[in-house]
Amino acid sequence: MSKHILVGVAWPYANGPLHLGHLAGCYLPADIFSRYHRMAGNHVLMVSGSDQHGTPVTVRAEAEKCSPQEVADRYHASFLESFERLGVQWELFTKTTTENHRNVVQDIFRKLHAKGYLYPATQTMLYDPEVEAFLPDRFVEGTCPHCGFTHARGDQCDSCGRTLDALELKNPRSKRSNATPVPRDTTHLFFKWSAFNDKLEDYVAGKGWWRPNVINFTRRYLKEGLVDSAVTRDMAWGIPVPIEGFTEKAIYVWFEAVIGYLSAAVEWASIQGTPDAWQKWWKDPSAETYYFVGKDNIPFHAIRWPAVLVGLEEGHNLPTNVPANEFLNLEGHAFSTSRNWALWVNEVLDRYDPDPLRFVLTVNAPENNDADFTWHEFLRKNNDELVAAWGNLVQRITTFNNKNFEGKVPVAAPTAEDEAILKSCADTFPAVAELIEACKFKAALGRIFETVREGNRYIDTQEPWKTIKVDRARAATSVATALRLIAGLKVLLTPFLPNTCRKLHEILALPGTSDTAAWSMPELAEGHVLGTPAPLFKKLDDSIVEEERARLGPPPE
Repeated sequence: MSKHILVGVAWPYANGPLHLGHLAGCYLPADIFSRYHRMAGNHVLMVSGSDQHGTPVTVRAEAEKCSPQEVADRYHASFLESFERLGVQWELFTKTTTENHRNVVQDIFRKLHAKGYLYPATQTMLYDPEVEAFLPDRFVEGTCPHCGFTHARGDQCDSCGRTLDALELKNPRSKRSNATPVPRDTTHLFFKWSAFNDKLEDYVAGKGWWRPNVINFTRRYLKEGLVDSAVTRDMAWGIPVPIEGFTEKAIYVWFEAVIGYLSAAVEWASIQGTPDAWQKWWKDPSAETYYFVGKDNIPFHAIRWPAVLVGLEEGHNLPTNVPANEFLNLEGHAFSTSRNWALWVNEVLDRYDPDPLRFVLTVNAPENNDADFTWHEFLRKNNDELVAAWGNLVQRITTFNNKNFEGKVPVAAPTAEDEAILKSCADTFPAVAELIEACKFKAALGRIFETVREGNRYIDTQEPWKTIKVDRARAATSVATALRLIAGLKVLLTPFLPNTCRKLHEILALPGTSDTAAWSMPELAEGHVLGTPAPLFKKLDDSIVEEERARLGPPPE
């Protein structure tokens, strides 16, 4: 029976292009997960969008001397280009500046206020005396009081992952003027996070199967006790607070952005002409909801967003899973956009095909620990596994078949050995399905490549290029078996390598499209006419390693 699967993916700040760390952190895992579930016959709603509000956008706008909207729209277009080139499929990738998002956010804000979960309180915040303005969290940097990281933001430390109050920072400095900010009082609306501590502990208690990094972080956070905090800000760029007396303030971007998963579903349903359809993913208890984010976003998705949903008291589904990834490093150093130590997605795709990039980021994904992207590993994985193992299997069999059997699937008289390799492939489907559903994408791809290597061993043993000289029927059987194996592997690899699998789908001349193929071994009947063979991957020269390292420049200190 098919299920409704909501896949919410972190909303990127529209203040710069996507880099490989973003892809490894959430966008590729979410795409693999969603593609599999669509192929398995489930109803997937994968949504996200550009986070166009908040201080990161205004910081960039001030630096470029243009409006925040200009910055946000430019990078929204950049995101869409990256996803299209990479092959990431969305039901909807929207943005937080839509009228729909504003309406949904303000409606939820009013409801929470009416229920007593929002209350006014005076708060001491940092004030920049030079620009004469209160500083939103991300306009403040300083030293983390917990780990000593010297570039911690006013809302969070990227090094230890802790959520911070800007007043906690040691040696704070304003990003607007570089002045030392001073504390001043201002009145904001606070959310009663403390009212949900016990309810969330009960909710998390049943989630022991979450990834260790997520469940441990969440339990520790709740054990320390949730503290009420301001969810409004003294700034103009954002969604206006719809409460009398606070209309000149904006709703805190983190409080607003997570509501985007719900507002995007509402927007998608409206676009489809079925305004209430979003409820199938949000209010049907049998639906499943998954949030793909980086580890720095765990508290907002495993704790704060569930608290808001519980507070609404409208029967919204809480997260089924929050499969947050750890961080991806680059050549042994943390990605740093401020220090230009990054690989930008669109620039990398100008030089390399998308599927090798998807492959390397998946087999080396930071699922439970930080991982490292190196150009040497990219070269090795491309040449040894994609070209020499998978690509070579496809190329030598389709080319041999085209030359010796007129490009048609030969008549086969399978033996136990032939049936065994196809059974092995068939058995890979439920094994990989179980791993993908558990969000173990590295293991799933590894399991598929075990079958790829098994297929190569089968062909090396059968040696149809020799057998055809003495036993054409036997050679025909081994080629037909290999073609059916390749067809099965094509389906298995589609969530991971959709672009080359689309090409292979055409080479095999299979019906329909690769993206909509069912999650099962496809039929490849005797006499079926194949398309023209073509290589799936390009072998890379060893020289790219030093070329790319030189392009990066010196690592940050």
